[in-house]
Amino acid sequence: MEYAESYELVFQASGMEDDAVIVRRTERAGAGGHPVYEDDTGIVRAEISERGEVRMLASGGHQAPGMPVSVRPLEP
Repeated sequence: MEYAESYELVFQASGMEDDAVIVRRTERAGAGGHPVYEDDTGIVRAEISERGEVRMLASGGHQAPGMPVSVRPLEP
């Protein structure tokens, strides 16, 4: 299967412009068998399928990650 190396996840921010986060593919796979992507800080993590379906993953205790409003694969 072909997976993008990186994605832009866009989250809706209340009262401000939307917040865009770039995530890059890691060596890990999520529960669905798809690659896990994370940002440079390791805080934003997501399992993303080859069809662009996203499952946000908590990176720490008491975290409740929101769903992005859009997901866009980035060219290498």
